[in-house]
Amino acid sequence: MRVGLTGGIGSGKSEVARILDRLGAFIIDTDQLAREVVAPGGDALREIVRAWPQVVRGEVLDRGALAEVVFHDPKARERLNAIVHPHIRRLALEREHGAKPGQIIVHVVPLLFETGYGALCDVSVLVVAPDEQRIARVMQRDGANEEQIRARIAAQMSPEQARARAGFVIENDGDLRHLEERTKVVYDELVDMAAKRCT
Repeated sequence: MRVGLTGGIGSGKSEVARILDRLGAFIIDTDQLAREVVAPGGDALREIVRAWPQVVRGEVLDRGALAEVVFHDPKARERLNAIVHPHIRRLALEREHGAKPGQIIVHVVPLLFETGYGALCDVSVLVVAPDEQRIARVMQRDGANEEQIRARIAAQMSPEQARARAGFVIENDGDLRHLEERTKVVYDELVDMAAKRCT
């Protein structure tokens, strides 16, 4: 069974992915795949150079410069998604061959609903957290300032819209123990769903 795991920036979806990995799921992180396709010689990098030559220094993508371009320009963001996401999906589907028979496959996709990636998944899991916690996490993790983070949050689908489309919602508004408990409840339900599909 293919599961799409998503959540806005700083929501804690990476932590949920780590918990699911420990519980036995096979994790495919599309952020990691995105880095691969824009690495020197990567399939998507050549197309990005043609679109925005100023964001590539030599053979290396300046991710910060690209973020500045796309987060303030919805059309540029759409164009970037159209370049990168087909390459990511191809790689992600190839990686599925590494899963064991019957293992739940979790695709961690920040823009699961926005890019149509959710249509490839049997079920979706959304991680949500209060904005204040999200901003604090990203400031600590990335060193970004509050204004930059709020702009990124505004550029993503709202939690309310995402909730309406998600199969499961994990509330990340407590400590790690609560997150682990809530994630295990969802994982157990996914295991049950997968078992019923096989019978």
